Amino acid sequence: MTNLKNKLYSDFNALTLNFTSCKNKSLEFDIQVQNLTQQQNNLMAENSQVNKKNHDLQTEMKTLTEEIKICKEQKLSQALQIIDEYCPKVEQVRNCRSCQNGWIHSQSSCYVVHNPESWNQKTWEEARENCTRKSSDLTVVGSEKEKVKTDKSWKDEEGNMKGFWIGLRAEGGKWKWMDGSDLTNQTWIKQQATDGRCVTSLQNREWKSVRCTEKNGWICEKKALSV
Repeated sequence: MTNLKNKLYSDFNALTLNFTSCKNKSLEFDIQVQNLTQQQNNLMAENSQVNKKNHDLQTEMKTLTEEIKICKEQKLSQALQIIDEYCPKVEQVRNCRSCQNGWIHSQSSCYVVHNPESWNQKTWEEARENCTRKSSDLTVVGSEKEKVKTDKSWKDEEGNMKGFWIGLRAEGGKWKWMDGSDLTNQTWIKQQATDGRCVTSLQNREWKSVRCTEKNGWICEKKALSV
């Protein structure tokens, strides 16, 4: 009987140990399952982010492709327009010239004179912006010969114009041109350079210093092409 009890006790202890071992392994398995589940969730979240980023990149690439296409079409259209302006067709033959249609060729430059009605005249800044859109700038006078040409050419046929803006304005107490150079011949304008003042030109009248916010006509200038 004692041996039987001992055997039963021994078997019970063995079962207890096995149960404890199984329980511990079950806990370890549960932890591993939880870890694997968490890793799976993390991977799914990362995959979702990657998919979203990939979708965003594809959308951005599509947008950029469209913008590049539009830009190329605009550049081509502008190039063709410039070709037509500088080299118009006459009986299917292109006749190229130094300046675009409507521009005046003088020495190495092209000029266009804007003499609008009073309601469409512009401030100095507005006039310069208009020139910029034509790939030009307000005219810069570099020599006495050019000044004489400018003073004689830009006139108001109807006597309505107060003056034409040129590319000269006061900066830091000096008269400066649009190319950044100083006015070297001070006899061209006798008035002092006061900030906020710009210069106009008109036939039979000295250059005049007026407020840059006044409205006037304007003269644009750009380099002539070599043809």
